[in-house]
Amino acid sequence: MLDRIKKLLQDVASIDVENVSLESNLKDDLDIDSLAAVELGLELESEFDLTIDDEELANLTTVQDIVDLISSKE
Repeated sequence: MLDRIKKLLQDVASIDVENVSLESNLKDDLDIDSLAAVELGLELESEFDLTIDDEELANLTTVQDIVDLISSKE
């Protein structure tokens, strides 16, 4: 799952996946702004066939948060 998330981060925000860890902060470490976060949310929904509401998306702070959210919905 982490590799799929890294690939999406790379596609959405041109992030070097070598620098991505579970502890990576989406805003501070990966420079994910609000627009990129929305796009990432849409890509996550498509990739993992799930729905992420606005509140859940707003609460994603780290890569670990993304993993936890997807795990809770599978």
